[in-house]
Amino acid sequence: MTRIGYKYPVVVLLLVAWGLVSSSGWLSAQEANPTEKQPDAQMPVEQQEPVQLNKGEPLYKIEVVARDIPAVNYFHRSGSTKIGFEGTQLLPTAHGWAEVRAEGGRTRIELHLAGLSPANGFGPEYMTYVVWGITPEGRPVNLGEVLPTGSKDRSEMTVTTNLQTFGLIVTAEPYFAVTMPSDLVVAQNMVEKSTEGVIEQVNAHYTLLPRGAYAQTAGRHSVLHPVTRDDQSPLELYEAVNAVNIADAGGASKYAADTMATARTSLQNAQDMDKHNGDRKQVITYAREAVQAAEDARIITIRKIKEEDEAAQRKAREDAELAAQQAQDTAAQQAEQRAQAEAAQREAQERAEQARLQQQQAEQTARQAQQQAAQMREQLKNQLNQVLQTRETARGLIVNMSDVLFDFNKYTLKPEAREKLAKVSGILLAYPNLKLQVEGYTDNIGSDEYNQKLSEERAGSVRDYLVSQNVAADNISAQGFGKTHPIADNSTSSGRAENRRVQMVVSGNAIGVQEQAPGGSSENEPASVPQSPATTRQGFQGNIPRSPVTASNPR
Repeated sequence: MTRIGYKYPVVVLLLVAWGLVSSSGWLSAQEANPTEKQPDAQMPVEQQEPVQLNKGEPLYKIEVVARDIPAVNYFHRSGSTKIGFEGTQLLPTAHGWAEVRAEGGRTRIELHLAGLSPANGFGPEYMTYVVWGITPEGRPVNLGEVLPTGSKDRSEMTVTTNLQTFGLIVTAEPYFAVTMPSDLVVAQNMVEKSTEGVIEQVNAHYTLLPRGAYAQTAGRHSVLHPVTRDDQSPLELYEAVNAVNIADAGGASKYAADTMATARTSLQNAQDMDKHNGDRKQVITYAREAVQAAEDARIITIRKIKEEDEAAQRKAREDAELAAQQAQDTAAQQAEQRAQAEAAQREAQERAEQARLQQQQAEQTARQAQQQAAQMREQLKNQLNQVLQTRETARGLIVNMSDVLFDFNKYTLKPEAREKLAKVSGILLAYPNLKLQVEGYTDNIGSDEYNQKLSEERAGSVRDYLVSQNVAADNISAQGFGKTHPIADNSTSSGRAENRRVQMVVSGNAIGVQEQAPGGSSENEPASVPQSPATTRQGFQGNIPRSPVTASNPR
């Protein structure tokens, strides 16, 4: 929500006109509409312009909005002729008629429209309506802004044009001074029985009148905060803010700084006068000056960007020509070098053969190393199994200590546990480069804090004892995981007993397994999830209290 001055809110959607940043190939005959959307370059043309026939008239497939409109050749004649208006599916309530008279080399159009809801019902960037004359070749001409003059939804206006053969459409626009129509066509002329003239078809080519993906918008219904000419501030002021913002978003402050400065000055004058309840007509005058200057700045920007693109293309062509000349100059050198390259290729083939033999030797060495690691892993597993239950997993050899090896509700090791750990230490001393992860776990009985602390203390006790048995402290880590990573069902007593455990995970290059974190309930798979919030124990020098743990639930 943007505020103009201090009393009139308006939502302004800063739409960068795609024509400002597109390639020069798209910037062709005319500049883009500020609300024009970028076509999908990856989509085939036949899919970008889906057309079907409904009673012989081409229609958009996405929404039933006529792509062609009837045009009338209002050849020079005495008197006038009448042509009707009907709403499209975007605004079916729109209707009206126009009286057209050819006189003095120009065509005079008296337009009567009704059923036009506030334009910003289609989106916050739309502020007003504009009537367009469309030639049979699809060239649009801005004939003027459609503003309510009668009741709140009626508009009457008189315009003149030097066109003789044309169709009429009405579009929703961000401001009155646009030079290309948007794709929100809300009304179009229709030939009545009383219409006199030569009827032709207007083929609105999508390159001149861009096709949009029409949708059921709020323009068919009421909106929460519609912007109308009856608001406290003039509608022209909202259009001015829209025009300045769109031009600025498209780069006009860089490419048309003087014109943008004029637009901002006119807008500031309109805002100041509106803020101090000045002459409403003067406010509108300043606002329309701001819109015109902003649109001029936007068009200047489009053209300058096009010039830059063309200059870049010329530079690319010059560079390509220079590169071609250099290529010709080096062609002779390449012929001379070809013989050298062939000799080098033969040498490379010989080296490749040597490399292949070396790779075979390396692979054989790697297989032998893997076999040795597997044999050592199997030997270590058998040795550890003689002391404590040991199984092989993707994480390494897991040596399991049940909670019966600890004093009740404490982390103190029982004599039997010390004896077993002493034997484990003696085995590990024969493998000095292995890593040992001591992990404590509990069941789900008790609080998270209690279980976490107990698991940390028990893991720490095991680590400290192993270090006391001359196992290298740098190779051992201890960590408590509390009630996380259960390996059995906590709803049964036997399952809870399995979950109350301290396990030692043995890994290292010597046995061909890399150290990994626990992987959830299945300890046969490598872990890929973050560890639960737990404190890694490296020696436990004053980090965790060493007093016995007490609680009401047995461990």
